Amino acid sequence: MMKYILIVLAFLAMSCNHKTEDAHAHNADGSHLGEEIPRLSNTLWTDKTELFVEYPALIVGNVSRFAAHFTILNKHQPVREGAVTVSLIKNNKGIRNTVDAPSSPGIFSPSLQPKEAGSYQLIFELTTPEYSDKIIIDNVTVYANVEEAIKALGTAEDDGNIAFLKEQAWKIDFQTEPVIKGKIYDNINTSGVWMPSPGSAKSIVANSNGVVEFAINNLIEGSSVKKGQLLMNISSNGLATNNLQTEIANAKASYQQVKLEYERKKQLYESKIVAKAEFEIVESKFLIAKSTYESLTAGVSNVGKQIRAPFDGYIKSISVSNGDYVEQGVALLAIGTSKSRMLEVQVSPSYRLTMDNVQGIWYKTNMGDWVNVNDNGGSIVSIGKDVEHEKPFVSLYAAVNKMVEMPDGSIAEVQIAIGNANQNTMIPINALLEDYGTFSVIVQLSGESFERRAVKIGRRNGEYAEVLQGLTVDEVVVTKGAYQVKMASMSGSTPAHGHAH
Repeated sequence: MMKYILIVLAFLAMSCNHKTEDAHAHNADGSHLGEEIPRLSNTLWTDKTELFVEYPALIVGNVSRFAAHFTILNKHQPVREGAVTVSLIKNNKGIRNTVDAPSSPGIFSPSLQPKEAGSYQLIFELTTPEYSDKIIIDNVTVYANVEEAIKALGTAEDDGNIAFLKEQAWKIDFQTEPVIKGKIYDNINTSGVWMPSPGSAKSIVANSNGVVEFAINNLIEGSSVKKGQLLMNISSNGLATNNLQTEIANAKASYQQVKLEYERKKQLYESKIVAKAEFEIVESKFLIAKSTYESLTAGVSNVGKQIRAPFDGYIKSISVSNGDYVEQGVALLAIGTSKSRMLEVQVSPSYRLTMDNVQGIWYKTNMGDWVNVNDNGGSIVSIGKDVEHEKPFVSLYAAVNKMVEMPDGSIAEVQIAIGNANQNTMIPINALLEDYGTFSVIVQLSGESFERRAVKIGRRNGEYAEVLQGLTVDEVVVTKGAYQVKMASMSGSTPAHGHAH
């Protein structure tokens, strides 16, 4: 019996020893087992770059590895090439570490091992083949030990926000923009009709008598053409009358004959043998004969007169068929261009539109985007002043100096800004999510943390909408990719915040 009692006591003693050892066991980073160093994140923007950086709290003696996500703002794409230097600075002294390439596209992983506790500046310097940038985070604390960091920062908790990783955003058409304060006008919602602007369309006529021969297959309305492209030939071969080759031969003979007479008279005039008046008569005949011959031979090939496109554009209409006989001056086809168009808008005279009170015009493209008429040098051309019984509206004409992928005569949604502007909070129209007449936006809280927020919308001026409630200036909203972030919040499949890289 005593033997079994001794065995039990031995096991109890071993168990106590193990508990004592476990109470003092540590992680490799110096924290006690079961303790986790709090992780921090910061998101900052410059005019070129977004930096979203995750890192464990900075602790004396511990190596902290940064996951610094760099996004090129105008493309919202990851920085794929370059170097990043991270510095921890206090009183113009500190430590730094440089990595010469990203560990994966857009993500750089430098590390620092702080030596003293205190408040520091954390500086990231980015150098790429295209540009350089510098981003400073002020008042970054280095803690003396893990316990102080946990006491100050607490432990990580789920904040309930939408997690959408940078790696996800980089793979889609994604963009963000800050909420701004800007000018918002009263506006008229109406529609306009696309018309060809003066000079953007040209009718091509036959420059000789003959038979039309199409020079390209499938010459039909809507076909694209390039400047100088051969479209048709007009041939008079085999015609008994109005034969171009006969006319050219006669013009050539007349030109050569007058040319000889001109050259002989010129020598005599220079020698002062003939009078100036006599020479000028011969010279006039020579110039007329030369012009006639060159006009007849211009654009002539072995198959006849050539008809070429005067500019890049498309076939608006064709007035003849392949093989038709045409006479000089007859319309053959019309060519137009989409690079310059005219927008006609008709509005009620009660708005009393003038060139002074119209502040801007926007039209909606076939892709659903709003475009300012003033882009690329466009402008308001004229505003009508009178109305008639048959036409009770005032016409406004705006020149659009931009490619417009809409056929002539088609309708476009139009907004006309009028009156005096009010300064108010604005966001791009593309940021709005609409559900049964109510609006919301996706707000970027940090690099990978988002929130869907209801907003109240006021007036709209083309690509911008007035925000009456729900947003403040300098918050950041998603303008492209908002639907994908919304779906991520509903799917529940997005990786948790603080993911490993």
